[in-house]
Amino acid sequence: MSSHAKTAETGAAGPSAAAGPEGRFVDIVELLIAAGKLTREQVAYAQRIQSKLDAPRPVLELLKELKFISEDHVKDIVRKIQTPVSLGNLLVELGYIREPDLDVALKIQAETKPRKRLGEILLERRLVDERTLIEVLSLQMGFPYVEPDFAEIDPKLFHRVPLKWYESHSFIPVRLENGAPLVAFSDPMDKEELAAARDIFGPHIVVAIARRSSIERAVKRVQHAKQRERISPSDENSIIALVNSIIAAAIERKASDIHIEPLKEHIRVRFRQDGVLIHYEDFPAALMGAVTNRLKVMCDVDITEKRRHQGGRFFFEHGETQLDLRASFYVTVHGEKIVLRLLNRQGVLIHIEDVGLAPRVLERFKEDALYLPSGVILVTGPTGSGKTTTVYSCINHINDPQTSIVTAEEPVEYVIDGISQCSINPRIQLTYEETLRHIVRQDPDVIVIGEIRDTFSAEIAVQAALTGHKVLTTFHTEDSIGGLIRLLNMNIEAFLISSTVVSVMAQRLLRRVCPDCAAAYRPTPLDLQRLGYGYADIHGANFQRGQGCSRCQYTGYRGRVGIFELLILNEEIRNAMIEHKTSQEIRRISIEATDLVTLMEDGLVKAAAGTTTIQELLRCLPRLQKPRPLPELKRLLEV
Repeated sequence: MSSHAKTAETGAAGPSAAAGPEGRFVDIVELLIAAGKLTREQVAYAQRIQSKLDAPRPVLELLKELKFISEDHVKDIVRKIQTPVSLGNLLVELGYIREPDLDVALKIQAETKPRKRLGEILLERRLVDERTLIEVLSLQMGFPYVEPDFAEIDPKLFHRVPLKWYESHSFIPVRLENGAPLVAFSDPMDKEELAAARDIFGPHIVVAIARRSSIERAVKRVQHAKQRERISPSDENSIIALVNSIIAAAIERKASDIHIEPLKEHIRVRFRQDGVLIHYEDFPAALMGAVTNRLKVMCDVDITEKRRHQGGRFFFEHGETQLDLRASFYVTVHGEKIVLRLLNRQGVLIHIEDVGLAPRVLERFKEDALYLPSGVILVTGPTGSGKTTTVYSCINHINDPQTSIVTAEEPVEYVIDGISQCSINPRIQLTYEETLRHIVRQDPDVIVIGEIRDTFSAEIAVQAALTGHKVLTTFHTEDSIGGLIRLLNMNIEAFLISSTVVSVMAQRLLRRVCPDCAAAYRPTPLDLQRLGYGYADIHGANFQRGQGCSRCQYTGYRGRVGIFELLILNEEIRNAMIEHKTSQEIRRISIEATDLVTLMEDGLVKAAAGTTTIQELLRCLPRLQKPRPLPELKRLLEV
C-alpha cells in the first residue's frame, strides 16, 4: 500500500481517518490472521503469486480468489475494527479501485482548493460508483446501509415536521427499529444534521447511511403520497383521474406491468420496468375500494364480487397509442390485489437479426430450424422473457405471399399483415382446444400456437409436424434441455418428440447497462467465484456498470438485452432422448456434439462486451455447470 493510501481522508461522508496505535493503520490481512480466518502460510503463498503477476493486485483480492477467505469474512472483520481505516486503503484492499488510481485521486485532492473529500473526487472521475462508495463507507464507519427510495417510509415519523423542512436537510426517517427511529443520512458524520435529527426524533436514533439521490427521491415520493390523501373515495372524477394517471405514468416509464397492492395501512403501486419491480407511489388505504371498482368497470367484470379472483381486459388510449391491458384481481387479506399487464397493440416488430442472437447462432437458427419445411420450433423461458417477441420476429421473417400462416394466441399482441391471427376468448367458448381442432383444416404451411399449456396442445403441435407442417410455439421451461424433458413428462412418446422437434431456443431478458452513466468495472473475486471463473478466464473482457443517472432513474440500467441458448437436435441428441438419458447427459452431449452455448455463457459474452452486468447474470440465469473460458465462447459465437 502506498504512503498516500495510508494517510487518505475518509472523504465522502466523514472527517479524516484517525491513525491507530503508534500512528499505524489497521492491516486487514493481519486482523484475519489474528481472527483465525487465515494462516501465515496462505498469505505467503498469495504473496508469491502476487510477485509473479504483470499487473499488481492486492493480496486480499488474491486470497479471496484462492478461496482461502470469503467476502463475508472480510466484511465481518472490517465491521469489528475499532481503529479507523482510511477510505482509500479500504477501497484498494477490497479490490474496488487500483492503487495507481488512488494515488492520482489523492494528488488531485492535495492540489484542489478548497480541499475536496476523497469520495467526491473518486465519484467525479468515475473510479467508483456511488452505491459501492456508500457500502464501503458503511463498513468503514459501522453504520447500516439503506436505500430509502425503495423502503417503506413510516408516515408518522416523516410527518413530524412540515414537508418543506426536508428541502434544507439531507436525511429522512425510515422506520422504527427496536423502538428507536432509524434515520438515513447522506453524511452521518455531519454534526449539525445529527443534532437536527435528534431534536425531532429524540436522542436515541439509529443512524444509517444512504445515497443523497436516494434520500431526495424518497422525500419526493412521500410528498406525492401526501397530496393524494386529499382525494375523496366518493369523488368519481378524482378516482378516474387517479387511475388514468397511474396507467399513463406506467406507459411513460415503459413498464410491462402495474402492481396495485392493498397493504395494512396504505396502497402500494409498483411498476415492472426492465423486468424488475420499481416502487412508484403509495396512496391512502381508503382509496383502494374506489380504485378497484373503477378498474372493474373498465374491465366489465362484477364489481360486487369481492370474495373470488377475477380477470378481464380493456383498451386504454394514450396520445396516439392504444394499449390492450389485461387485468387480474386477486383476493388477499387486505383486499383485492390488482395486476395490469400492458400490451402495445401497435408494437414495433423486431427483425430476427435485431433480436440479439450472436452471428453464428442466428445463422444456425435460420438454416437448421426456421428454413426447414416442417418440424416443431420451441421458444422457451419464464413469463416476461421475450418469447412472444422472438416468435413474432420469426413469423415476420418467413412471411411471404407463397406461405399460409395461421395463429392461435391469447391474446394477439402484434398485428401482422398477411397472416391469419386468432385471439382466444374463453368467455365465448373460443378456447385453445376448439381453435386447435380447426386450425389444421385451414391448409396452413406454418402454425403458430401461442403457448403449449397441456398435453392436448403438445399433441396437436407434434401431430401437425408429423403431417408436414412447421409449428412455432412457446413453452415455460428453465433452459433448452428442460423443454425436451417437459414434453416427455407430458406423456408424449420420446420417438415422436425426437422425430418432430427440430430446435429449442431458451431465452431470458436481462437489463442493459445505461449508456449515459456506464463506467468500466472490474469484477470482484466474489463475482468470479460465483461464476466459477478465475481472472485468466475473462481475458479481454470489458465489463461495465451503470452508476445511476436521471435517464435511467438512478438504477444504472436502461432497456433490456436478450440472452439465448439454441439447441439444434441431431442424431446423437435424438438417440439420447429415445434412450431416456438424464437432462445432465443430454446437456453434455449437446455441448460436445452441437457446440451448444448455454444461457450463462451467452450472458457472459454480453457482459464482457459491457452490454449487461455480472450481477444481472447471477440474478436471472441458471448456473447448471461451470462456463467455458471467455475466449473459447467468443470463438463459438463468432463475436
